[in-house]
Amino acid sequence: MNNSNAKQITLAGPVEASGIGLHTAVPVNVRMMPAPPETGYVFKRTDLGGFEIPATVESVAHCSYATTLMRTGVMLSTVEHLLAALRGCGIDNAYIEVDNLEVPIMDGSSEAFAEMIESVGVVEQPLARRALLVREKVSAVSGNRSITIEPADNYEIDCTIDFAHPLIGVQHRTLTLENGSFARDIASARTFGFIEEVEALRRANLIRGGSLDNAIVLTKHGMLNETGLRFTDEFVRHKILDIVGDLALLGMTILGRVRAERSGHLLHASLMSSLLRNRAAWEIVDVPVAESAASIGARTSLFA
Repeated sequence: MNNSNAKQITLAGPVEASGIGLHTAVPVNVRMMPAPPETGYVFKRTDLGGFEIPATVESVAHCSYATTLMRTGVMLSTVEHLLAALRGCGIDNAYIEVDNLEVPIMDGSSEAFAEMIESVGVVEQPLARRALLVREKVSAVSGNRSITIEPADNYEIDCTIDFAHPLIGVQHRTLTLENGSFARDIASARTFGFIEEVEALRRANLIRGGSLDNAIVLTKHGMLNETGLRFTDEFVRHKILDIVGDLALLGMTILGRVRAERSGHLLHASLMSSLLRNRAAWEIVDVPVAESAASIGARTSLFA
């Protein structure tokens, strides 16, 4: 093998945490563990004898208020924040054990998962890291919402959101996934919702575990949370977090530029399906060392 290629990376050991499910409010334990090269991300339902659900586009069941995976009728919900941490922190291969039907929401961001990865550390593996290299522009559009992926040298995300709310309005941010940028700038951005949506979701028996500890709840003119925002543009940062988490289902890092305008989980899934169907639009390449540093950052500086 060419030694100038970057190597795949997994966790240096197991690391675990506990929390509750956002939609189910059930207590749940999650454990991230090392996995062999070429594994990607595989969830294991330990409450169902270790039943495996691979984190792939094919496993996506539905994605209204969260991304839910399913294999032969067995489901796992709200996977995107944990997957965002794995991909954002440059992990290629991991097993994730969960003992209930939903990944814990923690504080509504990826920060707890990113800190778990940092605490246990990472190791290089013998095989070359792979990337999905985008060759042609592919888009998914729904009304005034859209998401596009196009050729670029690094993994870049350009995101715009637009909400008629005094704390949000139009927010725009770009991220190049390199040198610990995810852990530093994106991981701690929390999910958010509007009070009228919250009430409707509760009536639909969803977000039973939702609270001001794990979401920003917006009122007509402000927010219920007394702690305030972590960033003035926390909302668009969280949308980038969701994009990183959903696109992690492609199974490897990306060499391409994602442009999102008012996108959501459903459009993200639609983009990935369209991309994978268009065989001329991408190829899988080994990542050279220089590219690896650019696309995920040297592992020593994940949390610089």
